[in-house]
Amino acid sequence: MNKLTVIGLGPGSKEYLTMGAFEQMKIGTKVMLRTEKHPVVEYVKSQGIEYESFDYLYDEIDDFDGVYKKIVEKLLNMLQKQCIVYAVPGSPFVAEHTVQLLIEAQKKDGFELEFIPAASFIEAILHTLRKDPIKGLNIVDGLRLDEQIINVKSDVIVTQVYNKMIASEVKLKLMEYYSDEYMVTIIRAAAIPGEEKIETVKLYELDHILWFDYLTSIYIPKVENTIENPTNMNDLVSIMKRLRETDGCPWDIEQTHESLKTYLIEESYEVLEAIDENDYILLEEELGDLLLQVVFHAQIASESGEFELRDVIKGICKKLVYRHPHVFKNKTADTADEAVSSWEDMKRQEKKESTYTDGLRRIPKHLPALMKSYKVQEKAADVGFDWDQVEEAIAKVREEFYEVLEVYKTDQKEKITEELGDLLFAVVNVTRFLKVDPEIALNKTINKFINRFSFIESTAIKDGKDMKEMTLEEMDELWNKAKIHKK
Repeated sequence: MNKLTVIGLGPGSKEYLTMGAFEQMKIGTKVMLRTEKHPVVEYVKSQGIEYESFDYLYDEIDDFDGVYKKIVEKLLNMLQKQCIVYAVPGSPFVAEHTVQLLIEAQKKDGFELEFIPAASFIEAILHTLRKDPIKGLNIVDGLRLDEQIINVKSDVIVTQVYNKMIASEVKLKLMEYYSDEYMVTIIRAAAIPGEEKIETVKLYELDHILWFDYLTSIYIPKVENTIENPTNMNDLVSIMKRLRETDGCPWDIEQTHESLKTYLIEESYEVLEAIDENDYILLEEELGDLLLQVVFHAQIASESGEFELRDVIKGICKKLVYRHPHVFKNKTADTADEAVSSWEDMKRQEKKESTYTDGLRRIPKHLPALMKSYKVQEKAADVGFDWDQVEEAIAKVREEFYEVLEVYKTDQKEKITEELGDLLFAVVNVTRFLKVDPEIALNKTINKFINRFSFIESTAIKDGKDMKEMTLEEMDELWNKAKIHKK
């Protein structure tokens, strides 16, 4: 293959076109432009430089990725016959996907590839805004905001906002990070005399502007106080850290891993309650409260040098990848059961469990007893220690029930406790066979009991009675009425 020289045309004004790039176009080698839609091209024409462009591909191919791949393919074909100078807008190394594709192709095919330095549109924008990026500058692609994270603690430039539709999509994405009235600046043709346009508007007005084109970018200044304008996990960590500082909140400062245990349990159950009630507004709030507990524990740990929140996040990410070889490696799992089996296999390897009993003992000690017994039975069933059918599990409930009857009138407290535990364990086994979560089933019964009890009390009050003065027969009659009332 022949030599490919890639040059940048600068951000638009001829003053930004470097002598090196200009001389490459003058030496007689075939010049190919990615696009002719660039302000400096008129100057190139006036200097008698002949060129061709790939603009026709934008009409033939629907998506940009397809266009860029086709441009690279055609350049490689041309290199079979002659040397090429390939000119791109701005700098070859700022927002130029075809250059990255060419670099990958050069690694594979080994042709000679040279780059001539050039200024990008970023320098022109900074010049126009009189900004120094040394304190942080986040550059993001307006076409790929779903794949990129915006750092509100630094200045941000959003590129490729070349029409009103894209501006509207960018606006909606930015509203996830900034308030609707946050001031943003739209810049078109930065540093190009006679063509430059600048307008600062509130974020919600962004797509009201009519002059978006291929030379348009958006500048967003950094958020000065992210505690008052929180947008992401880093802000939550900062707030938690502030609360734990010497002059922070006295209550937060006093907390330890031990003292927070109760709150962690409470918040978990409040999340479950929101799910049961199908209340998504409440669920959002309760998940936030639960997340706070995670951040709180991580902050306490970081203060003693044990670990930080990023270690927690890194750890769970590594665990998810490791335990999903059927997703991230070459193993397969076509059903949910196969996926669970794969997860458990990887878990046993990770925990270095040498016996099946190790797996039973690994189940958290603080789980509610119903949930814990369910999990113990599941793991035992995984190795074949199980009834063949539910009828056998029900027969075991009968057996344990009669054993309770044999001891409940005695003074053998230890034996009564043992037999009642056996009965409860057997009932959980039946729920497992029937794929019913015993914790959920019992909670539903508790709620049903409370509702019926409420009916008895409210009815008694209407009749001018105090429940304490009612007979059991009277309350039982109202209990039965509560069943009918519910139906």
